[in-house]
Amino acid sequence: MKTLMTISLGALAMAAATPAFAQSDDAARNWTGPYIGGSLGLGWQPNFDRDTQETLAFDTNLDGTYGDTVRTATGGNAFSPGFCRGVAGNSLPVSCGSDKDKRTAWKVHAGYDMQMGNFLVGAVVEGGKSNFSNSVSGYSTTPANYVFTRKLDWDGAARLRAGYILPTNTLLYGTGGLAYGKIKNSFTTTNGFNSFTEENRTDKDWGWTAGGGIEQKVSRNFSVGVLYKYTRFNDSGYTVNAGQGTPPSLTNPFVNPTQTAGSTDIQRTSDRFENHSVQATASFRF
Repeated sequence: MKTLMTISLGALAMAAATPAFAQSDDAARNWTGPYIGGSLGLGWQPNFDRDTQETLAFDTNLDGTYGDTVRTATGGNAFSPGFCRGVAGNSLPVSCGSDKDKRTAWKVHAGYDMQMGNFLVGAVVEGGKSNFSNSVSGYSTTPANYVFTRKLDWDGAARLRAGYILPTNTLLYGTGGLAYGKIKNSFTTTNGFNSFTEENRTDKDWGWTAGGGIEQKVSRNFSVGVLYKYTRFNDSGYTVNAGQGTPPSLTNPFVNPTQTAGSTDIQRTSDRFENHSVQATASFRF
């Protein structure tokens, strides 16, 4: 990936260093028209406190409000061992891992630009694979672990962009618009007693994206560039219901009739699913 970015930046530098090309070819200086292309680069997820300190939230009375405490038969906190960001290694509260925070991402795009003097406005649609995933794990006193994972299977966007064209035929621009992604949720546990029912496992979610870039025309019909974007989805609604096992229990923390409504709903405490990306772009212009 470092090699890819080096090549892209090198191409931009070489093109910007030869203004004679742009000055001698009026057609090459014209950005107006349609284009198609692709991009390849690196994406990563932030690890702010809200991400690294994410936990699981419980609704024991099924009133739709989360933040209840799952209680043992003696009244203790059934999740006193705690939580961690990532996939649990075993049933004990130890370090977690396996988050795919940094991934190679690719996209294809098509757009249209309109040049007005040195200014440019345009629109572009894009789509491709990102393959980000992150998890959060909880530990009960049983002992057992409970792992929630969300994955961005694919995503796309419809963006506007506006920028300024330098004398070297180099475009500096900002961009932003709507994002759309397919998010898959999954759940695993080492708890073999309770039943677990998932709701809203797959979510096709709207979000937003914004960023900026630099693009250089290297010929009449070809341009290369580097693009940074921030993209955010709010993945809400995925719920796991912990129900009665076999044989039935009157003391199990998830279903204890004196502590719950007969089962317990579980969700993640954060619905924010976001990523940053830096990609090398290439476009063929008609």
